[in-house]
Amino acid sequence: MSGESIDSSRQEADVVVIGAGLSGIAAVIALRRAGFHDVVVLEKSGRLGGTWRDNTYPGCGCDVPAVLYEYSFAPHPWTRCYAARSEILGYLETTAATHGVDKVIRYGTEVLAACWDTDVHRWTLRTTAGTWTARAVVVATGPWHRPRRPDIPGLGGFPGTVFHSARWDHEAELAGRRIAVVGTGASTVQFLPEIQPLAARIDVFQSTPQWVLPRPDYPLPQGLHRFLGRHPAARRTLRGLHHWTQEAIGVPLRHPSLLRPLEAAARLHLRTSVPDRTLRRALTPRYRLGGRRLIASDTYYPALTRPNVRLHPTRVTAVEDSHVIGADGSRTPADVIVLATGYHIGELALARRLHGSEGTPLADAWTDSRRAYLGTSVSGYPNLFLLIGPNLLTGTTAVPTVLEAQLRYVTAALTHLRAGGHTALDVKPEAEAAHHQALHRALRTTVYNTAGGSSYYFGLPGVNTFCWPWSTRRLVRRLHAFTPEAYTWSRCPSGARR
Repeated sequence: MSGESIDSSRQEADVVVIGAGLSGIAAVIALRRAGFHDVVVLEKSGRLGGTWRDNTYPGCGCDVPAVLYEYSFAPHPWTRCYAARSEILGYLETTAATHGVDKVIRYGTEVLAACWDTDVHRWTLRTTAGTWTARAVVVATGPWHRPRRPDIPGLGGFPGTVFHSARWDHEAELAGRRIAVVGTGASTVQFLPEIQPLAARIDVFQSTPQWVLPRPDYPLPQGLHRFLGRHPAARRTLRGLHHWTQEAIGVPLRHPSLLRPLEAAARLHLRTSVPDRTLRRALTPRYRLGGRRLIASDTYYPALTRPNVRLHPTRVTAVEDSHVIGADGSRTPADVIVLATGYHIGELALARRLHGSEGTPLADAWTDSRRAYLGTSVSGYPNLFLLIGPNLLTGTTAVPTVLEAQLRYVTAALTHLRAGGHTALDVKPEAEAAHHQALHRALRTTVYNTAGGSSYYFGLPGVNTFCWPWSTRRLVRRLHAFTPEAYTWSRCPSGARR
């Protein structure tokens, strides 16, 4: 295949990428640059974009500086310091079109099952649009994929409108209505200031308060981008400045004894934003900063102080007719319920559909722990690569930074496979176990594990399946150094089709 459009009758490829979001688009570009042109992307929806396609709630945007949320090979003239969802989605569509990625995406193609065939050393993928075979599979579905809908007794009988913030109902009438918001995570922080002026009343139910840091968002003049376009070194300097600022915040997260100045800054932000002492007390976390996802906003606290907004520092236990019932016994009437209850972060959406060399679904192999060597390879699942897999992110690292480093690792592995005349690589169980043990040993002393709060970091009870315990620099350096000795290399059995 030359990298142009795919023959519609063809059902096999060298590499199949599952998912056409931020990770999937980058994967195709990286694979082509490494000389792998026979690539197809299977996307179950009708449009690329991943989480930026699906999340359309008011105020949706990125929580890291925009210059860090771009591919290093595709700089963009962002309009604000922190990019809005629509601009990010447009950026992904433009980048995909510029690099021809849009021509190799098979839309409306959901993977139902993917099985490794030990006889021919290929993956067989059964989809809603037929069967595909591939030498290698790259899973690029991302962690922010499946909304988590709580099991609240009586919710099904609510007479008004109910929807999850990740599947925003734009047909729902919010003006002049009584709105109950369940949850106070990153999504609520963004959409609450947007809908507050519309509603007659908003009741926000908070089971756990968040640490909120200031967010200095501001417009980026086009003159700045023209200057940066003429002087690439200046753009690298700007990226470096933002990167090292993020890294500086990450240091106390790994060394909690250094957290006090950062916590003091967050408390000062709360104190200057919320005059009411009672409300301020309800918004003050009782766990260390960094134990849950870091949130930055200059508009969330002011929105909570408006006359038509009331914070309920309690979880929701039931819905009775048109009333939302809190664990503190409160009964609040509502016309609309917005479930801002996050995602199934710790679960790989396809884990039950990926079957390895023993025929075992990955979900079963991950019953007690979710192990992946460098967050990328799983023993017993040859030629399978997970993008943004277990324990690859931190509270401060921009996803594209990790993603590009990881794709260099993946392309190095496939290049080694091709150059050596092999047809399969499988990470050794002992290499996977050693990495897993070292990683979780290092996590013990970080704030991610010691903060005392509950968060999506713990995808399994007592097991942090999300966080990387060291610096981003160490992660990038480790992924740059592909380790062939960590893998078992094999060739197709005699007489089998290669």
